[in-house]
Amino acid sequence: MSHRNARLTVHGRRLVVQRVREEGWAVAHAAKAMGISRQCAHRWLKRYDAYGPDGLAERSSRPHHSPRAIPARVAEQILACRGKYRRGPDWIGAELGVPARTVARVLRRAQVPYLRELDPMTGEQIRASKATATRYERDRPGELVHVDVKKLGKIPHGGGWRAHGRAAANKTKDKTRRIGYDYVHSMVDDHTRLAYSEIHDDEKATTCAAFLARAADYFAAMGIVGIERVMTDNAFAYRHGRAFIDAVADLGAVQKFIRPHCPWQNGKVERFNRTLQTEWAYRHLFTSNQARRNALAPWLHTYNTERRHSALGGLPPISRVSPTSWLGT
Repeated sequence: MSHRNARLTVHGRRLVVQRVREEGWAVAHAAKAMGISRQCAHRWLKRYDAYGPDGLAERSSRPHHSPRAIPARVAEQILACRGKYRRGPDWIGAELGVPARTVARVLRRAQVPYLRELDPMTGEQIRASKATATRYERDRPGELVHVDVKKLGKIPHGGGWRAHGRAAANKTKDKTRRIGYDYVHSMVDDHTRLAYSEIHDDEKATTCAAFLARAADYFAAMGIVGIERVMTDNAFAYRHGRAFIDAVADLGAVQKFIRPHCPWQNGKVERFNRTLQTEWAYRHLFTSNQARRNALAPWLHTYNTERRHSALGGLPPISRVSPTSWLGT
């Protein structure tokens, strides 16, 4: 993959070589057509002449020799000092006679947790971080499901600012009237990414419990007959709501909670919420809130049975649930 500032991909370099060496274009004309300088075009032509097609491939920008690189012995001393004393780069740098910025780079390269993530008494990591999070995927359908609620502002009758523009919406907005929110309850299977969503007027424990039961029935109808674990955030309805706790028990499942302030641990449903917004809630101009509500079920069916999912090799979630039904669609 080309670096972010590159003007040419590997394909573009091949195209420059083809136009100049095979089609007889002038170097200046080929460079202008590709939006690069003549010097850049000459550089790739020279590399092609010297190394052939392999010369057009990406090369590491790391220097062959770094005489001022920190010695491995010093890096080991920095890591040992951090592990023993649990001090920051300023203190370690002064102790070892090394610049603090060098100490910080060594710690980051070794993926050492920040001091704020460690218990000050024991030195154990007590806070998760995205740098230490590990991607995972359960081995079978129903082994783990992710549950969450996404709150969306309701659409006023006749359409909101997306339909009429912010200026018109601000002019006609009645600041004393509250239209409220839609609460989109969603459940996503970890292995298959199969999803189910409903729109409700609240996120109370009784509402969450009833949704969980209907979501489990939907999963069973799609081929996921059993749910073993239910993962949620630490919302009051999930952690303390007796109705939801009983609903999980009725499924014969175990309730799991993410660590506080670590939403990426429930990342599959969080990412589904983002897709839900961009492809359903905000993709079209709805003139009423009911119109948006009515569009959820058709979109959800397309998501589960037709929409290509990058984590599934370009196949929809139903392909991991029931191959026979997928082939028949």
